[in-house]
Amino acid sequence: MTRPDDASGPEFAGAVLGSIGAGVFTMDADGLITYVNPWAERLLARSAAEMLGRDGHDLLHRRPDGGTVPRELCLMRAPLRSGRDAEEGSEEYFLRGDGTTVPIIWSTTPFGLGGHRSGLVVVFSDFSLHRDAEERAAAHTAALEALTCRLNLLADVSSVLMSSMDATTAARRLLPLLVPAMGDWAVVDLVDARSAVLERVAVRLAGHPRRAGRLEGPLPAGAPRGASGDRPVLVSATDLRDPEAAFAATHRILFETLGGRQAAVIPIRSRHHDYGTLTVGRGTDSPGLAEAEVRLLADIGRRLSLVLDNTRLYDEQRNVAETMQRQLPAPLPQVDHLRMAARYLPAQSAMEIGGDWYDAFLLPDGVMALVIGDVVGHDLQAAAHMAEVRNMLRALAWTLVEPPSLIMCRLDEAVTHTSDAPMATLVFARVEGPEGGPWRLHWVNAGHPPPLLVTRDGGTRCLTGGHGPLIGMSATLHLGLSWPDTYEELPAEATLLLYTDGLVESRDRPIDAGMDKLRHHASVLARSLAGESVDVFCDELLQRLTPQGDDTALLALRLPTAGAGSPGDQSPPPPPQAPRSPAAPGRAAPGSLEERAPVKDPTRGPQP
Repeated sequence: MTRPDDASGPEFAGAVLGSIGAGVFTMDADGLITYVNPWAERLLARSAAEMLGRDGHDLLHRRPDGGTVPRELCLMRAPLRSGRDAEEGSEEYFLRGDGTTVPIIWSTTPFGLGGHRSGLVVVFSDFSLHRDAEERAAAHTAALEALTCRLNLLADVSSVLMSSMDATTAARRLLPLLVPAMGDWAVVDLVDARSAVLERVAVRLAGHPRRAGRLEGPLPAGAPRGASGDRPVLVSATDLRDPEAAFAATHRILFETLGGRQAAVIPIRSRHHDYGTLTVGRGTDSPGLAEAEVRLLADIGRRLSLVLDNTRLYDEQRNVAETMQRQLPAPLPQVDHLRMAARYLPAQSAMEIGGDWYDAFLLPDGVMALVIGDVVGHDLQAAAHMAEVRNMLRALAWTLVEPPSLIMCRLDEAVTHTSDAPMATLVFARVEGPEGGPWRLHWVNAGHPPPLLVTRDGGTRCLTGGHGPLIGMSATLHLGLSWPDTYEELPAEATLLLYTDGLVESRDRPIDAGMDKLRHHASVLARSLAGESVDVFCDELLQRLTPQGDDTALLALRLPTAGAGSPGDQSPPPPPQAPRSPAAPGRAAPGSLEERAPVKDPTRGPQP
């Protein structure tokens, strides 16, 4: 008699087989079931008594639909026929006692008694749990792959849309991302901002660019400018046969020319503007658009509307900036034999229009005033403040016939107490001397880059005197600072350059290096362009310096030959200066040819 804990006894083997966690049954050499463990009874919904002595193949083995499996195709019996050691698989089914089938993962191993094969051991488990887990894992993987594809598409869309500030260009770059990824063809219709006409600006058809390109252009007058609401609309070729149907006037030709059975019309609309529609169509051989795909297209439409919103705002501000850039610079007076030229270069970004300005005008005592300045800031507000400071200086200089130092003090106090303009740098100068010369520059400098004097033979010298604090700083901080009056004799045929820091400073170049470059090129041009006008000199100088980033103002004064324009001088005056001021044509200027007056020498008193 064996003990219950005897590992060599039959009770021990029965306990192991009963708790193994898998169905186990044995068959003899004829295929009759000789043993069934409790797990097999549970999985098959049959008692051991119902199965013992029955043919295992006939009783249990079935197809997925419950049909019988021919005995010669039974893989589980193969070791008995072929003499192989084992078989296993996961594509078989067993018939349960309740008439249902259960998918199994199984293995069969032959066993022998007395030195020859006596039967098979079949071990099996319910594969439906494993299969469900695999299907769930596959579904999760597919969902993650789909989400990844959508995120990658949105990233590509955002990158393309952010790379262009032109609406048509953005639309044409967008469509290759949507075809064929989202549809067989795609179209963008936009409302022209100037004419308010709906225009088909981009069409994409996989494999047929010419057929698609023929559809671009203005749409029929009276065509709806967009979707009637904020949500996408699904339309079909059948729907659009009715001429009164929504989008029939604009989209029927798309189905007729490009083919297909269904399309999603996505509104391109912001809170205050209706820009048009994005349409993505599917061909007759493609499945219809799923809800998730329509939601994705709606998201793309919203992103496109944001880009168009930014483009519209940019264009509006650019138009304002360009208008201010054209209107704020002053026209230049023409006085005696003095000649001037001015150039204004806007910043590379239209949003960086700033406070740079130049000015030149005659004072009541007959002296010509020169101004170059820069109000702190790079936006439209800075430009408005610049106009405010410029007009204050004009009024003070005209009303108070005083030295530049006193004019600067009055301006500092006026800006501080009557304006919200920030600090500004500027040079205010008077060109003094009798008719025909000699000429003298009388100036002050409020924290601005120094004027550059260039002689005819190429000598250059920065006029570093006259420095004082920035405008808007001394009176604000109660510093009691002042601006010293400074004088410099101006040689005949010399060129005086007044400029803002955009000419000599950039993000990749310090101002000292820029100053050296300015002096070098100004010297070379003074020698190589002898006899040319001051306008030519300025154009060549800007071409060599190529200022970048910040806006730039340049004012140049060319002195005549010694004695030119003096009483009794018979030499002809130089040609009129080129009408290339940034000011609009036809604007009058004090000291123009129509109001020509001689420049006075203040040391000589009033002259008739």
